[in-house]
Amino acid sequence: MSLSAKDKAAVKGFLAKMKSRSDEIGTESLSRMLVVYPQTKSYFAHWKDLSPGSAPVRKHGITIMNGIYEAAEKIDELPGGLLTLSELHAFMLRIDPVNFKIFTHCMLVVLCMFFPEDFTPSIHRAIDKFLAQVALALAEKYR
Repeated sequence: MSLSAKDKAAVKGFLAKMKSRSDEIGTESLSRMLVVYPQTKSYFAHWKDLSPGSAPVRKHGITIMNGIYEAAEKIDELPGGLLTLSELHAFMLRIDPVNFKIFTHCMLVVLCMFFPEDFTPSIHRAIDKFLAQVALALAEKYR
């Protein structure tokens, strides 16, 4: 599932629109993942507070969103562009790569909530394809 030029333009345009609410999107997406998929909490057991919107959840949500924007800048070469993040998650953090897909699903829900008029079916498709490619690139070092 590759991204067409039209998909890439849609992704970049929508991400620009998201930028003003980026911190909220990251926080809400990660909060939802931790609540809806409690098994994902095991990777964050060192945090004192895993409750929705807590300081560590907010901080990591912002970090994730920065990674999403970095991926958009490297949209033409995601596996190579995200190699360092892939190595970090595979070798140091040892995150099960299925969690990347879980997070992106939660993020799609949040985007639909935050941008009900702008998150059209064509934007949904482009963002979903992009996030799937990001998750695949992050899982690259697991193979």
